[in-house]
Amino acid sequence: MIKAIFFDLFFTLIVPVYDENINEYKILGLTPEEWEKYAEDDTLYEERAMGFVKSEKEIIDKIADIMPIKVDEETRGKLLMAREHRMKAALQNVSPKILSALKELRSKGIKICLISNADVIDSKYWNESPLSEFFDETIFSCDVGLLKPDKRIYELAMEKTGYEPHQCMFVGDGGSSELKGAKSVGMQTVFTEMLDKKAPEQRERIMKDADHIVEDLEELVGIV
Repeated sequence: MIKAIFFDLFFTLIVPVYDENINEYKILGLTPEEWEKYAEDDTLYEERAMGFVKSEKEIIDKIADIMPIKVDEETRGKLLMAREHRMKAALQNVSPKILSALKELRSKGIKICLISNADVIDSKYWNESPLSEFFDETIFSCDVGLLKPDKRIYELAMEKTGYEPHQCMFVGDGGSSELKGAKSVGMQTVFTEMLDKKAPEQRERIMKDADHIVEDLEELVGIV
């Protein structure tokens, strides 16, 4: 019997959509693709998600410093405001269907926990999110120095809940090989595309590590 469900955050519970009126790429006169080439650079992402980058400003500075254009301090400040605005909006504007599913799971006595690869900007406004009231434990990678799919982050999460692997379930969109990581420690795994539809090849790859597939998180109530 499932006693604890661990959720991924981004593209599972929320999506940090770019605001048409204020966003990072528009500030720099770039396309979204051009901006993300630098903003989501693998090395920079790992540094901040592992917690090596401690301040919000440093995240922006490191991105700006690898860009082929000069980004002055005023513009860096605008980039930081736009990025924080985007993450805050994503955490505050949660689908009512997702909140309803979490409420129903909690009513069944199931512990609800978060395991998220995230940096200090990503996690900054968590306590202002309607999601936060449903979660018993919250693990952000930047706080613990571990990234999915490292099995140690799942083991830490289970240690916090006090449940064994066979009593635990992980739910995510499959990014960062997170389902493979959860499965490696003995958790049941659930793949959801409720917020993010995957390309066929990616979907097929993720499904290999999924015990269940749901289109809607409300389906979890029937699984557990």
